[in-house]
Amino acid sequence: MSTSTSPASRIRGALTLGTWNGRARTPAVLGVMVAVFLLAHFLPFEAMPATGTLATSGREALLMLQDYARHHVLLCLVPALFIAGAIACFVSQAAVMKYFGAQAHKAVAYSVAAVSGTILAACSCTILPLFAGIYKRGAGLGPATAFLYSGPAINVLAIILTARVLGWELGAARAIGAIVFSFVIGLSMHLIYRKEEAARQVDGGFFVPEDSAGRKLWQNVLYFAAMIGILVFANWGKLDETGIAAALWSVKWYVTGAFLIVLAAILWRWFTRAELGDWVGSTWTFAKQILPLLFFGVLVAGVLLGRPGHPALIPEAWIAKAVGGNSLGANLFAAFAGALMYFATLTEVPILQGLLGAGMGKGPALALLLAGPALSLPNMLVIRSVMGTQKTVVYVALVVVLSTVAGMAYGTFTG
Repeated sequence: MSTSTSPASRIRGALTLGTWNGRARTPAVLGVMVAVFLLAHFLPFEAMPATGTLATSGREALLMLQDYARHHVLLCLVPALFIAGAIACFVSQAAVMKYFGAQAHKAVAYSVAAVSGTILAACSCTILPLFAGIYKRGAGLGPATAFLYSGPAINVLAIILTARVLGWELGAARAIGAIVFSFVIGLSMHLIYRKEEAARQVDGGFFVPEDSAGRKLWQNVLYFAAMIGILVFANWGKLDETGIAAALWSVKWYVTGAFLIVLAAILWRWFTRAELGDWVGSTWTFAKQILPLLFFGVLVAGVLLGRPGHPALIPEAWIAKAVGGNSLGANLFAAFAGALMYFATLTEVPILQGLLGAGMGKGPALALLLAGPALSLPNMLVIRSVMGTQKTVVYVALVVVLSTVAGMAYGTFTG
């Protein structure tokens, strides 16, 4: 679908249409967000003097926010927000209900959720806008939370790196545990809230199919594939000096650029000005909901735990001491501490390598690997804003408890 207007005019029009339009505070709010991002990105926080525990913790919080701004906002979170906005605008409720709805075939729904997470290879914060998009579009709570867990937990690159650095046993245990957890957590959330979810599906009007905006299925698939390609390859990490992953890393920006060109052509040829405006407006709605909570959560995590190798209010030595052996307390503490910490994609592996060298047990190491990448304090704050306090507490508890049990079993098995 195309119009006589130029691509540039349609993009400019996107900034004044849809939910973006009619909100006088939008420029001011956007200006504040951009200002915070620029300050966090460019200010030399590393040069700040820090004497005393409180001053050091405050400095660590700012440095953690800076690391997040430099490495995750533009390449991870912004593409994810646009994908979430596209889901809200252009994925019909009928399609969401077919694969993720409460009445969808359970094997299909949870398998699709797990596979989607594997493909995206997102971190615990990047997955949030995507989860919010499908959940608000009518996905059942079970498949949506399975997707929420699988995205950061079933990360193929991270699992490969775990096996190479920490051993194939831990890598295999992480892969099996993450896949099983995505099914168990999703099914548990569905069973616990099945009556409430049934009412939500009816009251929310989620059974009404929608028009697909005049585009064919293959056109919409190509549109989303281009955006997912940008998200995946822009964040592709280098695992080793050789191998397929390293080869892809060497050409990642060429591949990302190719996907950008494809996306630009798709928007030009198949989308109207009004549709672009709705897309931008929907993306902005998710950004307002998610970004402030994420930034606040990163600051709090930095004050409490600091960056790897840099002490804050809670010294890393205390954590390493608390997770030695394979006791219930050690595994529970590892799972709970991992749930609070923020791990950027792939960073959990070198962190675990250091903790194992400091005396951490194998069981607690697996517990942290299963809970840590899938959860974080910023992640919890946003999940609460999407599905409420009670469901968030239950979801977090399921992840922590299952990780604890898996850690104890693995520690016992490996001796």
